[in-house]
Order: sequence, then C-alpha cells, then structure tokens
Amino acid sequence: MTHLPSTMALRAFEVAARRLNFTHTARELNLTQGAVSHQIRELETRLGVSLFERQGRGLQLSTAGERYLPFVQDALDRLRAGTRALEASEPGRSLTVSLSPPFAAKWLVPRLGAFLASHPDLDLRISAAMQHVSFAGDGIDMAIRHGDGNWPDLHVTRLWTEDIFPVCSPALLASGPPLDDIADLANHVLIHDRSRSGWPSWLDKLGADPSGIDLERGPGFNDTSLAIDAAVAAQGVALSRGALVAGDLAAGRLVQPLRETLPAPFAYWIVCPQAAAEQPNIVRFRNWLLEEAANDAENMPAAGSKST
Repeated sequence: MTHLPSTMALRAFEVAARRLNFTHTARELNLTQGAVSHQIRELETRLGVSLFERQGRGLQLSTAGERYLPFVQDALDRLRAGTRALEASEPGRSLTVSLSPPFAAKWLVPRLGAFLASHPDLDLRISAAMQHVSFAGDGIDMAIRHGDGNWPDLHVTRLWTEDIFPVCSPALLASGPPLDDIADLANHVLIHDRSRSGWPSWLDKLGADPSGIDLERGPGFNDTSLAIDAAVAAQGVALSRGALVAGDLAAGRLVQPLRETLPAPFAYWIVCPQAAAEQPNIVRFRNWLLEEAANDAENMPAAGSKST
C-alpha cells in the first residue's frame, strides 16, 4: 500500500503553490519558514520528484508540481467538505460566501434580511473581494463569480445572464433634456468606469454613430456600485449590467431610458467545490439565490420605459 503524505505536508504544498513564496506560506500557516521548507522537502523526497523550481528568490511549480496540485486541492476540499457536512447538521453553523463588492452592495445585501429571518440558525458570513478565491486556502464555502463559467474543477450553477444598457434617475429625465434615442446622449453627462472604455465599446458594438457625444466628459469610478449610485443621484447616465441595477429598477430609483441593449460577455455563477455541492447550507442558500434571480428577471421593467 502506498504510504500517503501527511496532511500538513500537503497543506504546505497547496499554500506554497498559490503563494509561490515560502515566507508568505509560513505566515498563512502560522509556521516558520524553515518548517515549511522541511515539509516541502519531505514531500518531494517521498514522491521522488521536485515540486518547485527555484529561480533566484522566486518559485515556480515544476511540471510534476502542476500535475500534482489539482489532486491535492481536491483532496483537501473533500476533507473540508466532509467536516462541514458533519457540522452543518448542528444549529448555528456558519456559511462563508465570497463575491465581488459591487454585487454584494447592489444585489445581495439589500435582500439578505428576508433570508436571514427565515434561516436564523445559519451564521452567514459575506467576504467581498474582487479576486477569485481559493476554496482550499481561504476558508470560503461557496462563491458568486462573474465570468464564463469555465471552472471544470468546481460545481457551477448559472445565476444571472445579463445585458448591458444605460440607466439613469427618473428625476434626471424629469428635469433635463429628453433621452429618447442614442443621439440624445450628447445632451447628458455620461458616467464612466475607471477605464472609461465602457461607453465607446457599447456604442461601437451597437454600430451607433458617436459623433456629437462627448465620450471624455463625466465622472469616472473604480467601483461599479459607485457609478450606479451616481446615476441614482441624478448625476448622469451610467452603463450597467442587469443584475447590479435590478433592485434600483424595481424600486423606481432608476429607469432604462433606451431600448438598445447588448448581451454581456460574462454571467454570474454560483460555484463551490464539487465535494461540497450537496451540503445542506450550500443547497439552501443556492436555492434562495436562484429564486431571487428568477424573481428579478420576471419583474425587470421593460426597456425604454420612462415611468416607474
């Protein structure tokens, strides 16, 4: 029988493969750098291969390390999933969910009260971060990711397929120039993301004539939720994806003044480790997310509607 490596050695390898730095690995594991190096050497000796290539002060996974890493991550995920499955049967257990700050602020947080009221036994913890998490290393149970859904090692469920379209406050339309077609954008302040490429790209893909529209004017924000809030405050017209403005559209804080929309290149997905997909807490939160998204899609006001 093959003598399996220790869990500590596998954990050290998995963290080092993510960090590519033994000092950072030691800090995450609360070990000394020497202890991490010892665990990696012991593992390499047991396997008879080099898992890392030392390049000056840096590290890179070797070919063998790249082949081994998915198996180690899966094994650690399964151990965590098994532990959490046992814990989930007891009241008051936690569920930690990772998602982007804009999606947390504009979609999830405003509707969480109803879920928490109906699941008082669940200690829900929200971790907002732009980067995709490592379930094996970051203590995350499930995540909502924006992307193409191509994460073959994870359990993936589509949450939102979106369009991109302009939004503005009904107060802006009531007090300012009309906004009945794309050419009318020339008479309004455009709200931009940090790259300021959203509006030029949207108009180009629609084949719309941008002449007369000042694509340089208007405030820019590095967080989509801030751009949407600026639109709610009648500071201009913003481009947004459907999920992020669903609540504001339903509440009448925003309207979709034009009929022109474009399909978004990515969607929102609910993801978790394969081994954890049927854990009770994950199942009930995933089902609630899907119900909320379906309700939003059904109640989304029609494009071009100026009334609320």
